[in-house]
Amino acid sequence: MISFVAQSLSVALLFLTLSACQDSPATSADNFKLVISGSSTIAPLVAEIGKRFESQHPGARVDVQTGGSSRGIADIRNGLADIGMASRALSPSEQHLHGTLLAHDGIGIIVHQSNPLVSLDSEDITNIYTGKVRNWRDMGGLDAPITVITKAEGRATLELFLQYFNLTSPQINAHVVIGDNEQGIKTVAGNPQAIAYVSIGTAEYDVAQEVPIKLLSLGDIPASLAEVQAGRFPLSRPLTLVTQTTPVGKIKTFIDFATSENMHDLVKRHYFVPRQG
Repeated sequence: MISFVAQSLSVALLFLTLSACQDSPATSADNFKLVISGSSTIAPLVAEIGKRFESQHPGARVDVQTGGSSRGIADIRNGLADIGMASRALSPSEQHLHGTLLAHDGIGIIVHQSNPLVSLDSEDITNIYTGKVRNWRDMGGLDAPITVITKAEGRATLELFLQYFNLTSPQINAHVVIGDNEQGIKTVAGNPQAIAYVSIGTAEYDVAQEVPIKLLSLGDIPASLAEVQAGRFPLSRPLTLVTQTTPVGKIKTFIDFATSENMHDLVKRHYFVPRQG
């Protein structure tokens, strides 16, 4: 009799344990964490998308980390992140990965608001960044030495800049090396002789916040998101969400959410061009 009671209690406890596990929030399909790392250009936008996603998926947590496009690609390759952020297209050596277009952006040349110049052509920019021209006077500006600012290795902005102007990193003669766009903008805002290249979207946002910088036209083409959207600005790039394979499960759920038309208000708020379709 005692043995029968003990067995009955064991069965009951096992049933309760299994029931508790099935009802536990930890096993809910809506309870998960996503780690997203990479481009500092995209990160503020993805962080806001993540907050909106969390508000509609109460059990989800979206952890957004920066470090540059190269980190995003490396983290995906090494299984350290669920989604990588790259402010460029995938390279030929990365075609085994899967890229999803999030939005479009451009790279623009910025100077201090007090700089009288309104445009530079490709040859001017190449001469400045290789050290052939060292004074603004030679560009039609004031008699003042030029402070050249470039991006650190591993930044997608640097890669596109070098590719477009047909330069290599050793050819760049820079005084200051920066990481993210805001660091470059703050440096130019505090130095009337400085020049840098940053995300047009980020620069337009800061200009609207009355940060004392301005975007220079590239030749006769204004550096603006309107020109990027129209396909006329040559220094433009896709902003890409990168995964190991075609997205499935929770990763697909987030990427579908991030790339939907319902996120266009956030994309525009961060001064990027929404993807079409």
